[in-house]
Amino acid sequence: MAMSMGSDDGEPMMEMNTTPLIDVMLVLLIMFIITIPIQTHAVKIDLPQNAPPTDSVIDPVKNKVAIDPAGIITWNGSPIDLLTLRQYLQQSLRLPVEPELQFQPNAATRYVVVDQVLAEIKRAGVTKLGFVGNEQYGNF
Repeated sequence: MAMSMGSDDGEPMMEMNTTPLIDVMLVLLIMFIITIPIQTHAVKIDLPQNAPPTDSVIDPVKNKVAIDPAGIITWNGSPIDLLTLRQYLQQSLRLPVEPELQFQPNAATRYVVVDQVLAEIKRAGVTKLGFVGNEQYGNF
């Protein structure tokens, strides 16, 4: 039994045309690549959840870490570098009751500086962290 190559004798074609299948697969591949989310660098921090108030005493000691638009880090108003921040965080964690750490970056501060400070806070193991001044980001 021979294959017919051009005659129209009513027999089905023995070879399947794969060109449309390849086209569909390429379109699906392109759509899959486009819809994959781009992974971004992030520092994961466990933020406090809305929980009912407890009967524990609120610690009156609070330390404030702020970052100005130029990227200068301040600890309770005095400028410091990342190494000094690391030392201050370690000292505050040695206290009998951990003081609350308030973090206030300026809206115009470069993200890389904020990311470095948050990474230091996470490495130190701070559990009482509060973000101050979030209302400044309402216009973005």
